[in-house]
Amino acid sequence: MILFPAIDLKQGECVRLIHGDMDQATVFNTDPAAQAREFETQGFEYLHVVDLDGAFAGEPRNARAVEGILKAVKMPVQLGGGIRDMRTIEGWLAKGVSRVIIGTAAVRDPDLVREAARLHPGKIAVGIDARDGLVAVDGWAKVSQVTAPELGRRFEDAGVAAIIYTDISRDGVLKGLNIEATLALADAIAIPVIASGGLASLDDVKRLLRPDCAKLAGAISGRALYDGRLDPTAALALIRAAREASLA
Repeated sequence: MILFPAIDLKQGECVRLIHGDMDQATVFNTDPAAQAREFETQGFEYLHVVDLDGAFAGEPRNARAVEGILKAVKMPVQLGGGIRDMRTIEGWLAKGVSRVIIGTAAVRDPDLVREAARLHPGKIAVGIDARDGLVAVDGWAKVSQVTAPELGRRFEDAGVAAIIYTDISRDGVLKGLNIEATLALADAIAIPVIASGGLASLDDVKRLLRPDCAKLAGAISGRALYDGRLDPTAALALIRAAREASLA
């Protein structure tokens, strides 16, 4: 399992939202590149970045901050937010993004996901953000009539590298991951699933390391890392020990 630290960008700063509400943003760092370097120094192996302004606008809005992050760290970066056409996908991949996350366009233009995954194997992920089981779009401002498993199944044969599943009701409020819904999605599809939204403590990491979660590819943590509720050294040590035990 990979634990992804999250950098959410709003107007060039690292913020965390509550339930995806842009009016409820807490700034944790005004220097995203420095924050990325700190995560790398702590031992994280893969970074999760979201352009929040881009998600609402439908096009990249924090390009300078993302480019600064890419220059600052050696670890791979997965990026989402406002990525809705092939030009944007290929532009970010050319700049060094390891994996592009397609969210809204996965609902509205599934052929884009399939074509991108065909052209760029292993570099395309789908973001499924759900409110009451239904997929939200446009920076979570609107809710579709598509369920999370239904959307995931649309890409079973497309070569998508991962599904990033977020329960919006848990996001930013430190209530713990929605393990039940995340596992239900993982059971419904063969694509690796990454859990997101609500990871709050070391107990949540321990829960992710139990046998029933072995099918999950990883989890994303944001606010808990920023406010000190989750000790990165302890969390990464637990994951490393579990990984070593599985190889023994």
